Amino acid sequence: MSDQHLKNSENQTRALKVLLAGPRGFCAGVDRAIRVVEEALRRYGAPVYVRHEIVHNRTVVENLEKKGAIFVEELDEVPADAHVVFSAHGVPKTVPLEAQRRNLLYLDATCPLVSKVHREAERHFANGGEESRHILMIGHAGHPEVVGTMGQLPPGAVTLIKDAEEARTVQPENPDRLAFITQTTLSVDDTAEIVAILRQRFPKIEGPKREDICYATTNRQEAVKRIAAECDLMFVIGSPNSSNSQRLREVAERSGAPRAILIPKLENMDWKDLEGVNVLGITAGASAPESLVQEILEALSKHFTLDIEERIVKEEHVTFSLPAPLG
Repeated sequence: MSDQHLKNSENQTRALKVLLAGPRGFCAGVDRAIRVVEEALRRYGAPVYVRHEIVHNRTVVENLEKKGAIFVEELDEVPADAHVVFSAHGVPKTVPLEAQRRNLLYLDATCPLVSKVHREAERHFANGGEESRHILMIGHAGHPEVVGTMGQLPPGAVTLIKDAEEARTVQPENPDRLAFITQTTLSVDDTAEIVAILRQRFPKIEGPKREDICYATTNRQEAVKRIAAECDLMFVIGSPNSSNSQRLREVAERSGAPRAILIPKLENMDWKDLEGVNVLGITAGASAPESLVQEILEALSKHFTLDIEERIVKEEHVTFSLPAPLG
């Protein structure tokens, strides 16, 4: 069904209940990373180069490109003496070393909560001495945060655990000298299952003093759990390569939503998905701007009589300061 067809159908005046999950959208780490790029452009002028997407959202990336940011995959694409920003996901130690070697002026926009995981990994490794522990990292293969975290230590110091099955079958060399860390944007429930398996198999394994999964991931998943069972359909606003957005979609379906659909932006929405829907849930991943949510609500209001209710499970007041060169 096309947008125009829907306008001419009975759906135009049909009531639609919308449950807005709260919190949703930008977290403090994403907000900080975007501000790093914007402040660098203001202070140094365009262009400012950014290694990888600053956050996993095309709308954010395109808006920064319009302001003069140039996104690259690797540092060899950055000209000498240029300013370059590292993304919020973090980078292996080899990246800033290469930037220094090439005399690039770099700014690290790594989320402070990801940096905390980096420091945990270093503490457990303890420079490879007698007290060193082999580290099991729970995370998704190839995700930039995982690549960056594993790259804080020498090759072989970290083993990636992708799921519960790998937790059941991993055979570390010394089961008594282990530690675990996690990617910050995982499913809270899946991670708890994996951690339980590791603790059962390796009673002496050390974990983080505080949960690695970040507050924003936890809060957004909890907000979705609270409304999913009431919804006929859940929209998760976010990009396909956004781990936290994908996890929100999975959590919605596991928590009782008959369907949960990931939507990068309004033009990706298929109006046919709303046929027979009386209650629509909406949330947004931590890298998705609130403007995308509002655009969808505005479009919905042209076709339905909306009854919007926001369900907030926790207020967030976390802020992170800019890195020293910009602070």
